[in-house]
Amino acid sequence: MKTIKIAIAGLFLLIANAAQAQVSVNVNIGSPPAWGPSGYAEMEYYYLPDIEAYYDVRASQFIYFGGGKWVRTTRLPRQYRNYDLYGGYKVVLTDYHGRTPYTYFDRHKVRYYKGYHGAPQRPYRPRPVYAYNHGHDNHRDNRHHDKHDRHHKHDRHDDDDRRDHGHGGHGRR
Repeated sequence: MKTIKIAIAGLFLLIANAAQAQVSVNVNIGSPPAWGPSGYAEMEYYYLPDIEAYYDVRASQFIYFGGGKWVRTTRLPRQYRNYDLYGGYKVVLTDYHGRTPYTYFDRHKVRYYKGYHGAPQRPYRPRPVYAYNHGHDNHRDNRHHDKHDRHHKHDRHDDDDRRDHGHGGHGRR
């Protein structure tokens, strides 16, 4: 009788460990993207107001309206290829669990309009920095030259402003 109790207890522990392992696997699937807001590791969906699209964290898919229907893809559509996922605001949908967050798109679109920004957000992981990106370094150098050019433009505007002030103009805008 004692052996049966020990066998049952051992079986119970084995099942409990298997259930715990299953939970761990489910939590690890669909981790937030690097550009996702930090502090929301277990959320299912983000709404991206600037492009009126959703991101399914579990499936790692964007959901957007295109061709008359809602589409799921791993990449944003071509018209949003320059959209900055790190800089754009992400609304974390805490009140929806299911497969079709766009069911409430009409509400989301009004409440979280294009340009909407709630509380400040930090990304889940920092934006990647590529040391080999020489174009970025050149851009920095161009900004230095642009400042110099702006100074010359500023001088020209000063001349225009003096003329405008003499004729009742508004000066610089």
